[in-house]
This record gives sequence, structure tokens and C-alpha cells, in this order.
Amino acid sequence: MPLSSEQFDRLANGFPGLGRDPASVRRRIEAMEALLEKLFVVPGIRRPIGLDAILGLVPVVGDIATTALGAWILWEARNLGMSKLQLTRMAGNVGVDAVLGAVPLVGDLFDFAFRSNSRNLKIIRRHLDRHHPETATIEGSFSRRARF
Repeated sequence: MPLSSEQFDRLANGFPGLGRDPASVRRRIEAMEALLEKLFVVPGIRRPIGLDAILGLVPVVGDIATTALGAWILWEARNLGMSKLQLTRMAGNVGVDAVLGAVPLVGDLFDFAFRSNSRNLKIIRRHLDRHHPETATIEGSFSRRARF
């Protein structure tokens, strides 16, 4: 039995981060970008890598999977109402990553250096900060000194 749009919205409101509101979309995209680009840090060089670089080592299937996950971020951005120019830039990032990432060995090094999902997240954050400022989050640590 398919759900109507209203039924889905009521159901989604019960689960944090599942809704269609900009704050939920932002959390989902940030989580996906962290999974694809910053899953863990490589010891010795202190460079974060994620599923994009790891799955890129698997010929064909890995590149298709990471391109699909990058396209999902693009789909979420489209649902936010981003401009065609922004979506085109983001699609270009995913496309460059897909085409050059498919080249054996060179593509694996390229995946390690060119972080298309991080670039796309930056574009989405700029859009959300401008059009939905209530979704903004403070990054990094925050410390406050007491004044006496």
C-alpha cells in the first residue's frame, strides 16, 4: 500500500532527520558526505578517507556505487530548490569524479585528492545558509571563559 505525501510527512516527523525540512536534509547530506569522504583517518599521513576512495578500488562496481551516492546528494539538493547553475556545478563535480575515478590506479589517486562530495556539500551549505539560516550549525569546538 503506497503512502500519500501527507502520510509520509506525518510518519517522517516521528523520526529525527527523516523529514523534508531543510534542517533534516542538511543533516542527511552532511552525514553522507562524512561517510563518503571522512570515514576514518589514514595513520601516518593524517588524511581522512571514506567510502569514495575505498570503493573506488573495486573496479567498475565501486565507481558506480560512489557515483550513485554522489548523485543522491545532488537529488537532495534539487529537492531543496537550488538553482540550475548550482546543480550543474554539482553534477560536474560528480561527473568529473566518476569519469576520472574510473581510470585504474590514476583514478584511485584522483579519488583520494578530489573530494567531489565535500565540494558539493560546500555549495549546499552556502545555499542553506543564505536561504534557510535557521539550519546553520556551528562547526568546530566552542569554548567560553567565565568572567568574574
